[in-house]
Amino acid sequence: MNVARSFSSLLVTGGCGFIGSAFIRGLFSNLAFDGRVVNLDALTYAGNPESLAGAVDPERYVFVHADIRDADAVRAVIERYAVDGIVNFAAESHVDRSIVAPDAFIETNVVGTFKLLELVRENPSLHFHHVSTDEVYGSLGPTGAFREDTAYAPNSPYAASKAASDHLVRAYARTYGLSVTVSHGSNNYGPYQFPEKLIPLMILNLFESEPLPVYGDGSNVRDWLHVEDHAEAIWAIVRSAPAGETYNIGGNAERTNLQVVRSLIQAVVEETGRPASALESLLRFVTDRPGHDKRYAIDASKLQRELGFSPSREFESGLRQTVSWYARHGAWVERVRSGAYRDWIQTNYRDRTPK
Repeated sequence: MNVARSFSSLLVTGGCGFIGSAFIRGLFSNLAFDGRVVNLDALTYAGNPESLAGAVDPERYVFVHADIRDADAVRAVIERYAVDGIVNFAAESHVDRSIVAPDAFIETNVVGTFKLLELVRENPSLHFHHVSTDEVYGSLGPTGAFREDTAYAPNSPYAASKAASDHLVRAYARTYGLSVTVSHGSNNYGPYQFPEKLIPLMILNLFESEPLPVYGDGSNVRDWLHVEDHAEAIWAIVRSAPAGETYNIGGNAERTNLQVVRSLIQAVVEETGRPASALESLLRFVTDRPGHDKRYAIDASKLQRELGFSPSREFESGLRQTVSWYARHGAWVERVRSGAYRDWIQTNYRDRTPK
């Protein structure tokens, strides 16, 4: 049976990241939500509060620069702002980085989640939503799809750290009777994504006639989900899902990496008028990364069946819109690439709301 939660003061951890900022933008464009959003973010390399500039109501928005591992800081936020719900986006999420330096992933994704759960245990009236990934399920063969009851089989340090955090959430809910929900999203794309990820990296390389590096033979398959669909699905779960439930969120858009790159080439041709042959010549197949999962696919039927949610953004049109966004926001890209956005943070975040 679905519930009807409302929140007067919602704590969003990692709200300056790609998905977290989309979630916050969605809350402030949602006329049904009139509460306060407290955005707590450590502002690591991929945290960029400029992604929220002009998108929030300063009367209902608070920014706190803190790390989820700092229990005293988070406890003070919960008390000061009478927080009645937490949505946890805070995570290290780049697989390649996890292979090179896994320690940060254990610290943030495992220890950080543990610290948050301990605080929820101190405040058991809070509802806690944990944002996870489909990568915890491992790799699929040519058929089948991940269901909520699929056994975990993580194949990268990133996926293992998220799997560990998921198990902590489940254990705390069962042991201490906490109100929790969990979601597993597929690969995201859309505006404001950090340029190291596949789709923005390829878009920017296409704009600049740089090589397009594709792992292996490009046959690895992912299900692509527009970040705004993801944010809307999470809000539906937070608001209406029974405590203890887990939901997969997919985009109904399985594509090989090579198909994605070729779709991006076509979108850039349409955006810029450049010849497709020149862009195709930029393709480069590079050595596959260790433990690269072959295929992900999401069965999101539970989400549709129980909460009535299905993604509304079609992949090809979403890609074209994303390409257009990056074409129009070159200054944002340059600030991120150069690190100048860190100066923007210092200038604009001396108080708690973005200018």
